[in-house]
Amino acid sequence: MTRRERAIDYFGLERNVVAASGAVFLLGMGEELWKKFLPKYLESLGAGTLAIGLFGTMKDFLDAVYQYPGGWLADHLGRRIAFLIFIALASVGYLIYLFSPSWIFVFLGLAFAMAWSSMASPAIFAVVGDSLPKERRAMGFTVQSILKRVPMTIAPIIGGALIAGMGILAGVRTGLVITLVLAVITVLIIFAVNIPVKIGEAVNVGGVWRSFHFALKRLLVSDIIIRICEGMAEVFIVLYVTNVIGVSLPEYGILVAIQMTTAILVYIPSAKLADRIGRKPFVIATFLCFALFPLVVVLASNFATLVLAFIVGGLREIGEPSRKAMIVDFAEPHLRARSVGLYYLVRSLSITPAAFLGGLLWKIAPQTPFVTAGVIGFIGTIVFAVTVEERYAS
Repeated sequence: MTRRERAIDYFGLERNVVAASGAVFLLGMGEELWKKFLPKYLESLGAGTLAIGLFGTMKDFLDAVYQYPGGWLADHLGRRIAFLIFIALASVGYLIYLFSPSWIFVFLGLAFAMAWSSMASPAIFAVVGDSLPKERRAMGFTVQSILKRVPMTIAPIIGGALIAGMGILAGVRTGLVITLVLAVITVLIIFAVNIPVKIGEAVNVGGVWRSFHFALKRLLVSDIIIRICEGMAEVFIVLYVTNVIGVSLPEYGILVAIQMTTAILVYIPSAKLADRIGRKPFVIATFLCFALFPLVVVLASNFATLVLAFIVGGLREIGEPSRKAMIVDFAEPHLRARSVGLYYLVRSLSITPAAFLGGLLWKIAPQTPFVTAGVIGFIGTIVFAVTVEERYAS
């Protein structure tokens, strides 16, 4: 076996996985130019804090209701056709964002733009599950996650620079134009995906739920609690660090880059260690960092202390490949995309009110949603540690 072949085998670089990961990379590079700045974009278009919180809630709601249809399309039409549909729908959303004359139109654009980040997610999971054996899936998710986070590292810095030089409206809109160009290139890459459709017996959503292993349901419960923690604070982080602490938007872009770089650096070592000692400690570490992140943000007082906070934010990814591999491992092959879609449907629907509640808590004091989120995160960590046995997390 040549060095190249060993590298391909080690990292799980199967053709379909590479194509799907390449699509994630390219569209991510476009979206991350402006995604983290959308709350400021809404603010510039006249939206208030409650409207921004409602936007976060709508995002979580759409993330929920799009998951299962995305999985259904991927299982019934095949991975490639489903990806092409998702890119087309998302591009409509980017165009609406681009030409929005007021903040209410951004809500309409969200309904289309979420097609890639939400509908495509079950198909991406399924491609890894279809293409790699169980013992290589965690590494497959690791590579896919790295290619997803590299744009999160680079693009916010570029987006912040665009905004600094052009203003929030022109900067975000320039990023949207770039995203539309990258969407066209992504379509060409998707044609490399070639996975036969697996035909099984007709199963409705109830049958998919009954196919869930009980350990997967326990993981889902703890994951819901953790994502309530995340959803309550995440949309307000850019507002808190810029409006309350007083860092600039370009500096915020640097903080996001630090967070993503931390995530990238821990992915491969944690995946290899998880293969040796089991996945549960790494999922616990991930959940613990979800709880700590909002707390260390509100404890920060300047850019230097925010750097430490965003490093903790990056460490939230230490067990994510292991958690994703657990979900795929428990799914029936012909139900794989739908199982992932249903998992995320239930999870995202359950956390839909979190961002709006965060907006209400912000009205009490800007720190309140962050402290509340941290407490909820610790509860979710304990639930996972107590209810999911190690033998089901390996």
